[in-house]
Amino acid sequence: MSAPTPQHTSPDREPPAFAPPARVALRPPTFPPGPVSGAWWPHSADLAAELPALVEAFDASWGRVTRMTAHRETWRHASCDLPVAGHTVRAAWLTSGFDPHAVRLFAYGVGRRDLLVVPPETARATALRLMSAAADPAHHLTASELLAL
Repeated sequence: MSAPTPQHTSPDREPPAFAPPARVALRPPTFPPGPVSGAWWPHSADLAAELPALVEAFDASWGRVTRMTAHRETWRHASCDLPVAGHTVRAAWLTSGFDPHAVRLFAYGVGRRDLLVVPPETARATALRLMSAAADPAHHLTASELLAL
């Protein structure tokens, strides 16, 4: 009798075992959207590790995130199929015409949310200020304009 062969799955197909909660700030839903709907401050530049927590935050309150769009230079090593708990998010990678400091999330039948992506290495006080500004309905700035504040 031979020993069972271990089952190996591709790391691209399995979500990380643990991801810290997403750091997200959103505009109130009663306000019309601006160029961004809020901000996301990931813990690292590893999208495969960060996306599950972000999607979980939206799945619970907004709807199942099925697709995303981002700038290729921001997330160089991410694939087009990003596993999250219970499903896969399909990614579109753009190199021009899309703000490199934003991510766009789509929920089927619900719509889209554009978020400022606060760089992971940003100092806490600066990140909190940027997140607050992105969630402020009085601001009508793009992600890049917010980072320039």
